Amino acid sequence: MAQRKYGDDFKLGDVYTTARITVTETHVVNWAGLTGDFYPLHMDRVYAEATSFGERLAHGPMIFALAVGLVAQAGFGEDAVIAWLGANDMRMKAPVRIGDTITVVVEVKNQKSTRDPRRGVQTWGYCVKNQRGEEVMAFDYTMMFHMRVSR
Repeated sequence: MAQRKYGDDFKLGDVYTTARITVTETHVVNWAGLTGDFYPLHMDRVYAEATSFGERLAHGPMIFALAVGLVAQAGFGEDAVIAWLGANDMRMKAPVRIGDTITVVVEVKNQKSTRDPRRGVQTWGYCVKNQRGEEVMAFDYTMMFHMRVSR
């Protein structure tokens, strides 16, 4: 099968926006069951109502996972991506409540070559926003890409 996309197709400053997803009770319960994170702020309504948030919140790592999933579903990278290399400078900027709807704005922030000209490394900045356009999470996501080789 022929390669459809390459890292060369992405330029510094390119911006992409994903579809949206509404964070549901089911997401929160399934995430807790999957990870074992039953912290009361996420799982205990009475506890959460007594906090400064006044209600249960979504797990921060779950928002990271949903953001990665939204970008994957959008298909921006298609078959250009070889591997995920890591995430840096992750910050939760605002709470995500059950019922909030999130989207991800991605910007190509950095590109560098490797010793192998068929591979390159890029860092994409992920900005997760809620339905009011407020930034709720931000992080840099670094991946290795297939690159075109000039002949």
